[in-house]
Amino acid sequence: MHSRSVRSSPAGIGHAVRKRAGRAPLAALLILTCASACGGSHANGGFNPDGKFGNANNAPPSGLPPSPTGPGLPSTMTPKQVDAAVIQAYRKFQQTYQQVYTNNDPSPLAQVAADPLLTKVTNDVEATKAKGEIWRFVNISNPRVYARSQDGAKVFVIDCMRTLVGYRYSAKTGKRLGGRTGSAYVYRTGLKYVDSVWKVYDSVQDNQC
Repeated sequence: MHSRSVRSSPAGIGHAVRKRAGRAPLAALLILTCASACGGSHANGGFNPDGKFGNANNAPPSGLPPSPTGPGLPSTMTPKQVDAAVIQAYRKFQQTYQQVYTNNDPSPLAQVAADPLLTKVTNDVEATKAKGEIWRFVNISNPRVYARSQDGAKVFVIDCMRTLVGYRYSAKTGKRLGGRTGSAYVYRTGLKYVDSVWKVYDSVQDNQC
């Protein structure tokens, strides 16, 4: 299956506001973007959680991915190589995402994330730390590339993300304070090429999977 070509922007999951009851971090639920980002399609390529992008009709009818030609992209890389690099970067983001909530230290995020997502997750981790809480969770991920911007500078990943467990603990006593288990949702996540690295910049939650 070929990824389709679209105009810039995507993926990414929900809203940056955690639920009040039994609330999990952005992390455990992968609630990575603000509610206003969900459901909108913009002429400049805004992401829509149903997988539609602005001016998607401009995609080549063949459905073949374009060569990566965006600013700074390695000209020698094939679309297949770019996809592999994007998936690797996505997995690194997920690992770092879990780490920053476990340690209540958002500083490693800058290596794998870009704004607006970087600021949203950083603020959430800092708010969790201020409450004297930590989150620990286990996610199972199965990502694949499903779309890209026309210049190849942004690539979009779809993933059925299953949260096996997600628990909130007191940072002082280690006592478990709450949590949840067993949810699985489709997430559509956008990565862009920044400083010679693929970084996650947005994500929206779609249907259950």
